[in-house]
Amino acid sequence: MPYITMECGLLTTEQKENLISRLTLTASEVTGIPQEFFMITIKELPDTNMGFGGKTVERSKREYQKVDNV
Repeated sequence: MPYITMECGLLTTEQKENLISRLTLTASEVTGIPQEFFMITIKELPDTNMGFGGKTVERSKREYQKVDNV
């Protein structure tokens, strides 16, 4: 059974359903494995628990919004 995991920020229920559907469909098309065999998990992480460039995602979003509003 193929297993796909996605780690990301917080998502709505609608976003999760769409993501699971599209990941399953795409992986099935690429591999030729029936969709029914795929297991998808989504691990949501708060923006304060992720970072890049030495900053949390939360801080990067705040800084981006300040620049975008100028």
